[in-house]
Amino acid sequence: MRQEEEMQLWLSYRAGDKNAFGIIARDYYHTLLRYGLKFGVDQQVVEDCIQEIFLQLWQNRERIGHAPSVKNYLLKALRNNITQYYRYQQRFTSDEGQVWIWSAPEQRNVEIEMIENENVSELVRQIQQQLSQLPVREREALYLRYYENLSVSEISGVMGVNKQSVSNFLQKALLKLRAKWKVATVFILTCIEASAIAVVTILVR
Repeated sequence: MRQEEEMQLWLSYRAGDKNAFGIIARDYYHTLLRYGLKFGVDQQVVEDCIQEIFLQLWQNRERIGHAPSVKNYLLKALRNNITQYYRYQQRFTSDEGQVWIWSAPEQRNVEIEMIENENVSELVRQIQQQLSQLPVREREALYLRYYENLSVSEISGVMGVNKQSVSNFLQKALLKLRAKWKVATVFILTCIEASAIAVVTILVR
């Protein structure tokens, strides 16, 4: 969705246009679901959190202001809802009790089918395992940067930390990955989910 269209839909929604609101909910639902599931909670919990977001959006539409990016606004709202869920469940640990799952691709294509090759499959598994060993916030920052294509400033808003912290998360994560993976092939890059593709592409530059 182009930014101009997104802003027009947001204005229409705030004015009480149910159709515009429905388009926003439809277009961002799967993005929110995919992001929410990365926190390691049940899908039903994520769906409930998303439903609550849209319920509050509609009920409070006259009080909600301008959003520079609807996508970022919704991602931040979902993150806050899931964080509140963790607090309610009293599941916090030193890393906020979140696991941040770096899952396999949701859709398979011709290239991904090729990882049935045992050697490549094992290498991909090792790369994904390395990603999963990163601290939670580093993994989340990488996901938002290279899967959702958010800028450092936008990630700062979603995660609720300053831009320097985001830059630190990204830098530390990439340094760790570079130390482990010095070489990768184009073939390998086609076998990893979009986020990992972007990350590993950076590793070999």
